[in-house]
Amino acid sequence: MLITRKVEFSASHVCRNPALSQRANEELFGAAANPHDHGHNYVLEVTVDGEPDAVTGMVLDLKRLKEILNREVVEPYDHRFLNQEVAPFDRVIPTPENIAMDIWRRLEPHLAGRHHRLYSVRLYETPDLYVDYFGGAA
Repeated sequence: MLITRKVEFSASHVCRNPALSQRANEELFGAAANPHDHGHNYVLEVTVDGEPDAVTGMVLDLKRLKEILNREVVEPYDHRFLNQEVAPFDRVIPTPENIAMDIWRRLEPHLAGRHHRLYSVRLYETPDLYVDYFGGAA
C-alpha cells in the first residue's frame, strides 16, 4: 500500500556551474543561470510504501509523517537561498533533480521502519514541471 503526504515551501536558487562561462551557463540553464537568484513555490509529495499495522490500521501515522517533512525539509528549505543557505547546494547545482535527491537523503533514515519505507519523492518546481525520485531504483 502507498500513502502520500504533500507539503509546500518557497526557495530561491541560481543554476550555474562555476567552472563554465556565463554564456555557457545561460546556454545550459537558460534564465535559471541569471546571477540574480529567482524563486519557486515548490510542492513536495512524499510517498511511503508499507502494510497497515494490525493494531492501528495505518501504514504510518500521517501526523508523524507531516512532522518529519516539516522538520527535515520545510524548516531547512523554506524561504532560503539554496546556493548559500542549504547544504549541499553550496557545491551542488540546485536543479530539481538534485533537490529531490537531497530531500530523499534527508527523509530516508526517518522513514525506514519495520513495516514501511520511503517509496518516492515527487518535487514540483512549477505546476507543469516535476521530478520523481525513487532512491536510485527505477
